[in-house]
Amino acid sequence: MTALVPPFTHETAAAKVRMAEDGWNSRDPQRVALVYTQDSRWRNRVEFPVGRAEIEAFLTRKWAKELDYRLIKELWAFADNRIAVRFAYEWHDDSGQWFRSYGNENWEFDADGLMMRRFASINDMPIQESERKFHWPLGRRPDDHPGLSELGL
Repeated sequence: MTALVPPFTHETAAAKVRMAEDGWNSRDPQRVALVYTQDSRWRNRVEFPVGRAEIEAFLTRKWAKELDYRLIKELWAFADNRIAVRFAYEWHDDSGQWFRSYGNENWEFDADGLMMRRFASINDMPIQESERKFHWPLGRRPDDHPGLSELGL
């Protein structure tokens, strides 16, 4: 495969999305923060982290709250140095209430393939544990696990 840098092809954009999904499913804030530029700018709900240190702190707080987090991302569109993604993830809080969070992200990359900007819009829907669809062991989603479209999400 060619390098995962702009300008993206369908193949490289889809691989970039899967690589991001794998990173986030690791729930390792340090590992995830390394794919962003030093001065990366985010919008995530009502938070606006800037730079790797703030991104890492944000992710540390996120995964302390969102327990048993499992995420699926899907390529929506791409052009030049931008990728649009839709996603869903399941998690529960410390009281045991499960949620499915749905959203869209717009990404912009520098010439080295590091993400300069990430704009996320996310909605949380409470679900019963019996309504969960993401059942793989914590970590990377298995290759044979259905994606969002196959799950009807």
